[in-house]
Amino acid sequence: MRHNEIPLPDVPLAASSPLAVAVSERDRQTIAMVRDAMGKGRLRLAYQPVVLSADTSRIGFYEGLMRVLDPAGRVIPARDFMPAVEAHQIARDIDCAALTMGLATLVQQPQIRLAVNMSARSIGYPKWTAILRSILRAHPGVGERLILEITESSAILMPEIVVAFMESLHAEGIAFAMDDFGEGFTAIRYFKEFSFDIVKISGHFIRNIHADADNQVVTAALLAIARQFDMMCVAESVELLADAEYLQALGVDCMQGYLFGMPTVLPDWAAKDRHLA
Repeated sequence: MRHNEIPLPDVPLAASSPLAVAVSERDRQTIAMVRDAMGKGRLRLAYQPVVLSADTSRIGFYEGLMRVLDPAGRVIPARDFMPAVEAHQIARDIDCAALTMGLATLVQQPQIRLAVNMSARSIGYPKWTAILRSILRAHPGVGERLILEITESSAILMPEIVVAFMESLHAEGIAFAMDDFGEGFTAIRYFKEFSFDIVKISGHFIRNIHADADNQVVTAALLAIARQFDMMCVAESVELLADAEYLQALGVDCMQGYLFGMPTVLPDWAAKDRHLA
């Protein structure tokens, strides 16, 4: 310390950065909003079809996407609240709610397959495990129509645990999908050990693929990896017919996006004019 220099006290980042304070306060408000919605039964699954590329009139399965309803009944998508809650206990309870609703749908709708999202952080969570085991015991065969989606970034946080978890549930007929494939930094060493049945290529590489040479190269490489490991490949966020046609020619197995159906919290299964694959 230089002569006559006055030492400054340690100041937390949140106290010294207005932006950090604003972000922290916004996250607290988001968590409070989600907690209130859970307590008052305002969580829903929004269902979006995943269609076969070879015949887009046929639905391979649906994805159940978590939604929160605000007090006025407006739908809030997961992207607006999950980043704030992911590291907190409430995120495990959201996974439990998604699993409960997803399994109830499978029991009530025996003609469909359904993908339900979960975080790798929920692996081993007693409440989540109890929900799954209870339904599997009461309704044999439901597991064969359940797909559990785990994001690439989540899976790589604890790869050994994910591998063991997947092996145990494959015995129940449950399939696994890696969501947002290509966005994370999955080590090939771990990827070889994972036993995902499905990879879903991130929409970041799918949007405008018909005209974007970089996206074309990346998607072709990701598809080649999926093929090497005998995984079904789904293209996410397909919104343009030109993109769909390019993906069909590329050989992607399935497609998902607004072009084929928006997520809805009020599905009318009987009114669907498509027949299931």
